Amino acid sequence: MARAIMIQGAGSNVGKSMLVAGLARACARRGLSVAPFKPQNMSNNAAVTTDGGEIGRAQALQARAAGRAPHTDMNPVLLKPESETGAQIVVQGRAIGSWQARAYPERKASLMRAVLESFGRLATTADLILVEGAGSPAEINLRAGDIANMGFAEAAGVPVVLVGDIDRGGVIAQIVGTQAVLAPADAALIKAFAINKFRGDPRLFDDGLTAIEERTGWPSLGVVPWFADAWRLPAEDALDIVERPGGDFIVAVPRLGRIANFDDLDPLSAEPGVTVRMIEPGRPLPAEADLILIPGTKSTIADLAAFRAEGWDIDLAAHIRRGRPVLGLCGGYQMLGRAVSDPGGVEGPACTVPGLGHLDVETVMQPQKRLALAAGHHPASGAAITGYEIHMGHTTGPDTARAWLSMAGAPEGACSANGLVRGSYIHGLLASDGFRSAYMAEMGTVSQLGFEDGVEAALDALADHLEAHLDVDRLLSLAAPII
Repeated sequence: MARAIMIQGAGSNVGKSMLVAGLARACARRGLSVAPFKPQNMSNNAAVTTDGGEIGRAQALQARAAGRAPHTDMNPVLLKPESETGAQIVVQGRAIGSWQARAYPERKASLMRAVLESFGRLATTADLILVEGAGSPAEINLRAGDIANMGFAEAAGVPVVLVGDIDRGGVIAQIVGTQAVLAPADAALIKAFAINKFRGDPRLFDDGLTAIEERTGWPSLGVVPWFADAWRLPAEDALDIVERPGGDFIVAVPRLGRIANFDDLDPLSAEPGVTVRMIEPGRPLPAEADLILIPGTKSTIADLAAFRAEGWDIDLAAHIRRGRPVLGLCGGYQMLGRAVSDPGGVEGPACTVPGLGHLDVETVMQPQKRLALAAGHHPASGAAITGYEIHMGHTTGPDTARAWLSMAGAPEGACSANGLVRGSYIHGLLASDGFRSAYMAEMGTVSQLGFEDGVEAALDALADHLEAHLDVDRLLSLAAPII
């Protein structure tokens, strides 16, 4: 019979996703069949699953850590923000529409059936399900109809481990305060706590652990020190994308308001000879950039308008005049064309807007989202490519005749007449070492990295880290049978 344990956070961004990934690898190495599960996620960083849907990228990484293929049942509700007040709702891998934020609290309870259905199916495939909460159960204003934290734990009968983030300070108040505001029945679901992201000697917090245990009655599972290699694993939140000092080759990436699938940047960030600079609004695209990469976006038309408002269109044109390359991925590819049309109002009011004009292509938004795993090659080098598509537009035009990729035997992408500007719908292509090496060689620099091997090494190191500092045996003993 499968068992389950849920990791909830005393606040947002306490490291729940990373802990679940590390625990998944640790438990899989112990011989358990493990599956990750997150009832509700909010992220524009999505992954395409083997059953043809989409889930949060963090759950795909956790599935990889567990040694299994990602499946839509691992993240049955995915919210993909489209604006400050609305999001696309993805249920069991398929978009069912867009909801305004003010309507979501009243409608979210209707999604519990799908959440429990997916959880039940997943339970038939594993010995252990590691459940990840969202945000914090201390947000008691969101408790009514909750499907993400205590509402799910109560409905599914899953015990909870509460995690605090000591790096942001006030961790004793985080843990003790959470118990103080929870309803007694919800607090009773919490069976233990742990502290994450400690810098220095964890024994220095022994008195802190005692203080929490005395005030809550919950046992401690340990203090997990800061994991230095966390940057090697895909970040779930765009706010977690940080610049890392690297080599002399500079890749400038405008931070779009609705940036999506930004793990496309990870292979370049990991290259020793490359520095990826995230360009914040209010800063120009740097003149010294060797490559400008325009990433994916959940809202192409809105982010295109913001791109222009920042003056980045002028910086981009100057970069191209200097004879330097540009790469647009998915929404970034669409922006680089002559026009983006949305006749059906997929992203908002029906409209047609001019693109940046550096590729002779046009994009028409379509209501049906394309979700597909992809495999092919780079004709210029013969290097194999694997990746995925996740977009709602169709792009055509003369520059597609210079498609620079071949996927499943069909031409993919577009290239400008001067060869400087390229676009593609394929996410993840830069993770293919052979292709990335060939592409970087075209730009006069060298790849020094086996990216996928590095991700595997980081997952193993994370599992070792948790085994050393977290009482994994006790955590497993707390997991309850799924009835």
